[in-house]
Amino acid sequence: MLTVALDVPSARVLADQASIIQDLQLVMDSCKRLLAELARPEEERDGAVPQALWSSALLAYGRCFEKDRPSGLTDADIEDLPLHGAVMKSHTWVLEERDKAITYPSDPFAAAKVGVALSPLRHKQRRVEGIAIYATSHVLADAIGVRQLGGLASELAKQTAEKATKQQDVVLADARRQDLDSLYSLPPLRQRPPAGDAETDDPEAGDPAAGDPAPDAS
Repeated sequence: MLTVALDVPSARVLADQASIIQDLQLVMDSCKRLLAELARPEEERDGAVPQALWSSALLAYGRCFEKDRPSGLTDADIEDLPLHGAVMKSHTWVLEERDKAITYPSDPFAAAKVGVALSPLRHKQRRVEGIAIYATSHVLADAIGVRQLGGLASELAKQTAEKATKQQDVVLADARRQDLDSLYSLPPLRQRPPAGDAETDDPEAGDPAAGDPAPDAS
């Protein structure tokens, strides 16, 4: 089957929903890896890895709530989650941590501490020996915080997937209203669909690798 790109408002919403799900999947994957890192003895950790994983999770989560996205998530989506406890508080905390990750702190001492090394108190001549710099870790969450973020992302991904399933019907209806000659004149899509969409047990389904959709059941 031939598959071409559909550029209509409903398709843009569906594409944005798919992008949100991908970002949330990145959050879940990053949290899973980060938990494995935090379980290791501190002396065995690569300091860059936990920081990179945490920053990646925060940025991907924050992208899902950008206000200029066609179907960006909102506080209402958080309130609709089937979770108990201080869910909104956890969500707000994550976004605050994201903001810290993407902006330079107004107070330089929030990122690093500068100390002065003094001679021992019992030393005959008290004097300044040198300067010490202590960098502040950017991984401020413990395993509990990481699990909370992963849990939020998991439930939001399920919620968004349900919306995307309904949106597909809207896009299909819009596609059927398009001029067929115009659609057939468009260049074919050759991009592989998401792995979840590629799996099928239906022998009548199109080839995902070639961009072929499953046949219309109607």
